[in-house]
Amino acid sequence: MSSIIKSETISRRKALSLMGLAAVFCLAAAPTVLTVSDAEAQTTTAPTTAAPTAVAPTAGMERRSARHERRMERRSARHERRMERRTARHERRMERRTGTATGTGTTTGAATTTGTGTGEKK
Repeated sequence: MSSIIKSETISRRKALSLMGLAAVFCLAAAPTVLTVSDAEAQTTTAPTTAAPTAVAPTAGMERRSARHERRMERRSARHERRMERRTARHERRMERRTGTATGTGTTTGAATTTGTGTGEKK
């Protein structure tokens, strides 16, 4: 009983190690605290033992189907726009190279050609 109790301040290193130990303890204790409940999923009771073949889609399935349709429409519209831009770029390129939009190789007088007109590299 003759020991002297000495109060000392805690260092940052000790505080961090204590916080780390607390975190490890929390991670180790979490699975034991969060146990699986005994609740069961709600099921519809069918009058017969056979599985129903024509079940009306639930609201969640309808929403999912509607989202899928909208997504497919957006994708197809995006693809069409992309193809239109690609075709327009190709036509403009051919007009620059040949002087006409059809690519016949004749000039209209207003357009100037740069290159051979055949698309070959020099």
